[in-house]
Amino acid sequence: MAKSKSEAPETKHEQNLDHIRHSLAHLLAAAVLKEFPDAKLGVGPTVENGFYYDFLLPRPITPDDLKGLEKAMRTMVDKKLPFTGREVTAAEAKKLFAQQPFKLDLINEFSKEGQKLTVYETGDVFMDLCRGGHVENTSEIAADGFTLDKIAGAYWRGDEKNPQLQRIYGLAFESKEALKKYLELREEAKKRDHRKLGKELELFTIIDEVGPGLPLFYPKGAILRRVLENYITEMQEKRGYVPIWIPHITKGDLYKISGHLDKYDAMYPPMDLKGEAQYYLKPMNCPHFMMLYKTEPHSYRDLPLRWTCTTTNYRYEKSGELSGLTRVRALTQDDCHVFVRPDQIEHEINLMLDMIGDVYRDFGFNDFRVRISVRDPKHKENYIGDEKIWVEAESVLKNLIEKRKWSHEIGEGEAAFYGPKLDFIFKDVLGRDWQLSTIQLDMNLPQRFELEYIDDKGEKVRPIVIHRAILGSTERFMGILIEHFAGAFPTWLAPVQATILPISDKFVEYGKKVHEQLLAAGIRAELADANESLGKRIRTAEMTKIPYVLVVGEKEEAAETVAVRSRKGDEGAVDAKKFVAHLAEEIKKRS
Repeated sequence: MAKSKSEAPETKHEQNLDHIRHSLAHLLAAAVLKEFPDAKLGVGPTVENGFYYDFLLPRPITPDDLKGLEKAMRTMVDKKLPFTGREVTAAEAKKLFAQQPFKLDLINEFSKEGQKLTVYETGDVFMDLCRGGHVENTSEIAADGFTLDKIAGAYWRGDEKNPQLQRIYGLAFESKEALKKYLELREEAKKRDHRKLGKELELFTIIDEVGPGLPLFYPKGAILRRVLENYITEMQEKRGYVPIWIPHITKGDLYKISGHLDKYDAMYPPMDLKGEAQYYLKPMNCPHFMMLYKTEPHSYRDLPLRWTCTTTNYRYEKSGELSGLTRVRALTQDDCHVFVRPDQIEHEINLMLDMIGDVYRDFGFNDFRVRISVRDPKHKENYIGDEKIWVEAESVLKNLIEKRKWSHEIGEGEAAFYGPKLDFIFKDVLGRDWQLSTIQLDMNLPQRFELEYIDDKGEKVRPIVIHRAILGSTERFMGILIEHFAGAFPTWLAPVQATILPISDKFVEYGKKVHEQLLAAGIRAELADANESLGKRIRTAEMTKIPYVLVVGEKEEAAETVAVRSRKGDEGAVDAKKFVAHLAEEIKKRS
């Protein structure tokens, strides 16, 4: 579970595991020094699922070296070596690490910052400059609960002007069983990798000539996008949300007002147009919504004003952080801004929670929790807006989530400076956390854009804006869905819901008749070419994860049936019209 700032930094289990991983990083360094006495040590922190250590070595490390290092580490584990720490002066530290230039670099930096220096010894086999966080002795480490995993390159301090070091990664868990479970899940995750499946299922591609982080979608991927976006549009409009539309570029003045021009570091450089102001690709939509609101006068009777727009934003993400569809430079948001009076906050958020609950149910995401992000009570000066509205808004958020009995946590100090918020985190089929929906109360942009409405006393007052996204980003949501379902989407989501396979050319005409019935019922269906063998066409349909395969031949044509193969297996001959009706109903129910 994500930690709130009011809680202890870690659960006891997490802390123990972190200490095990940190201790193993020291054992790795000790093993490397034994094999390469002249090795220069970088740093060795813990990371998710394990640890790493960086080294400058006389030769490249190989996978065979990892086996030997791992064996040496296990020998040290069995010796029950103690970990002991002590504070040292800068002069003493420099003497201890006189032959370690990277450690000397750190000592100089920490000394300038006035930080205390500590060293930790692992028995008599290793000493490191370290802040601590270790097991008492190596008997607390499961000798079969860790493994050295991979080798990578890393510049010292992440700066390519510095020497490149060799980074050795390790995985570590509390037991052999936990390590085995993780490795199995990782293998399953590789099979489900949306980048791999996206290519195999002809959903999307990323082409170097177009640019990293700028995905292009094949017909099947475009259909899946459209299904998702149409679904959200339907869910919104039946709840009283109305669409607006905004352009993809804007003058820099707009982002000067909003503050993004000075604060936001992922904006693309401006377009310098001769004789005109500088224009920018939009990285977010909020300022456009604010300006549109401002063009007309508003009364308290006009509110709430629920505006939505599904539109693409462009952000200059670092190339090394891009990943398939889950981290892109062109991201499409199902964006919504609701302009409200303070007394309308509870009703509007309840409306949003209803929609989030329905959406998660339809996608089968039943395991989720909510992070309620509130102010740091000790530093209220860091937040803008009326104290009374903050107190009421935080109370509303907590009460609404508690009433629904949704799993939640309080993120004290996690609120944005402009208002409290709700973040929704769900677990996929592999138990991985993904943040999807968000609801944010905003008292900042109405102030910056000088938004107003006339209240019931005839006075000008500021509205509050509620930002809300359900999917978050169409592209990212697609990537998550592909992995969650391993490409085998529920029928209502599948780009192709049924394929008709005539046994031979003789039955193509009957296949066309069934195809037309499916299309007339709004079902996404295709008629496969009869030139290849039936077995090969069935395998192709199964590999492309089409929910229903309909085989038609002489018996089916005579009886006006279809031989149905679903993901459950062979379902036998079914009356064609009845099958079409059944499938249409399944899709309608999103079952």
